[in-house]
Amino acid sequence: MPAASQAIFDETYENYRAYLNPPLARVMKLSGSPVEISAQGCTITDHTGKTYLDFAGGYGVFTLGHRHPRVLAAVREQLDAMALSGRTMFNPIMGRLAKRLAEITPGDLQISFFANSGAEAVEGALKLARAATKRTKIVATVNAYHGKTLGALSVSGRAYYQTAYAPLVPDVVHVPFGDLDALAAQTGDAAAFVVEPVQAEGGVRLAPPGYLRAARQVCDRSGALLIIDEVQTGLGRCGTLFACDAEEVVPDVMTLAKGLSGGVMPIGAYIARAGAWNAAYARAPLMHTSTFGGNELACAAALAAIAVVFDDDLVTNARERGGELLHGAQTIAARYPAAVAGVRGAGLLVGVELTNEGYAGTIIPELLKRGVTAAWTLNAQQVIRLEPPLIVTAAQIATALHALEEAVGVAVARLGALPPAAVGR
Repeated sequence: MPAASQAIFDETYENYRAYLNPPLARVMKLSGSPVEISAQGCTITDHTGKTYLDFAGGYGVFTLGHRHPRVLAAVREQLDAMALSGRTMFNPIMGRLAKRLAEITPGDLQISFFANSGAEAVEGALKLARAATKRTKIVATVNAYHGKTLGALSVSGRAYYQTAYAPLVPDVVHVPFGDLDALAAQTGDAAAFVVEPVQAEGGVRLAPPGYLRAARQVCDRSGALLIIDEVQTGLGRCGTLFACDAEEVVPDVMTLAKGLSGGVMPIGAYIARAGAWNAAYARAPLMHTSTFGGNELACAAALAAIAVVFDDDLVTNARERGGELLHGAQTIAARYPAAVAGVRGAGLLVGVELTNEGYAGTIIPELLKRGVTAAWTLNAQQVIRLEPPLIVTAAQIATALHALEEAVGVAVARLGALPPAAVGR
């Protein structure tokens, strides 16, 4: 490795080890993680000049790939005019984005609140539900993932991330994902039911057919608000504009983030039905605010990103390329049943479930050696997530699948038959 490249790696590793996250630094170094230097489209370049197909996709952030030129141009133009709102006057860019979201989201969703992340969007949605219904109880699902701020963590569904921070926000109940009887038994006095259409961090678990539609009916009967978390699944990721569109379900509140700006600026949002928002805030418009939420740069990026999704028909591309990715991964699973328990997904969100998470510790580094990035799912570390940008091509899908097959083969040859283990332990 050239001296300059080694110096960049050494500096970055030492900064992580000393000032960021010492144990993570050691794990990343042992797994062979390089230093990312630049990126464009579906490709990341590391400190040595090696390029990688990005099939981790920033956990859903890079819907348009890296540095999409139309989004960059919109941000540069806005930067020349104004970067951050002074907050004492109207913000025209935020208003335009809110109007656009009302136009494209399901049904009569209308009023948006802008934040900086998905977790913040979830926090805002939970607060709105309690304020609107005058109830406190929140129903969530086992193995859910809604973020790591305190309220979002409280409605997430894995104790591993929660125990150290107890006591969490009170009056939260978890029910099994997909179990309508358990849901109905808990919503009678609930402010809201919060649910993901696909439990991405839960191992890419798809909601059973009809589940979201039935959940809508359960909430209607009980007076609970239905909050659908589309932070990772929204804006084309699952082969429909929003994952809940597959069942034509209109939530009371929808949360968005990750791909909302096309991978250029941090932004999160919730969008609510007017009746729910008014019940919470009609007489208290400043009860929930954000200093940086809805800033001009982020909103300009989001408006441009939404335009690209429609103009380039990326929802169709996600559906077609996702079908190729899913079928290819299923073919690999059939060839290596000792290591791959199954493959599932929607659009360009595909989970490869291994029979033992020990295989993942070999497969992901082997993919990296072959120039493809991938990632675990946080609540099920024996499920490898494949989540490329919505601009991915058929040729890039084929390249990634070839690398995956080789990586699985190496894992089986190196580790042999590992004992089965439970997902999401």
